[in-house]
Amino acid sequence: LKTELIHHQTFHSREEAKQAVFEYIEVFYNRERLHSANGYISPVDFELLQNAA
Repeated sequence: LKTELIHHQTFHSREEAKQAVFEYIEVFYNRERLHSANGYISPVDFELLQNAA
């Protein structure tokens, strides 16, 4: 989080920082980031594969 988000932005308020962290976690980290527990695919792709089977 610190390397991928915080060091690349300047926040003008605490609320702006909170919103950026929330979006990073919900949009990138939880949905797109590859997870070793899923065979190194994203959680979204993993769910699609599970539902297709």
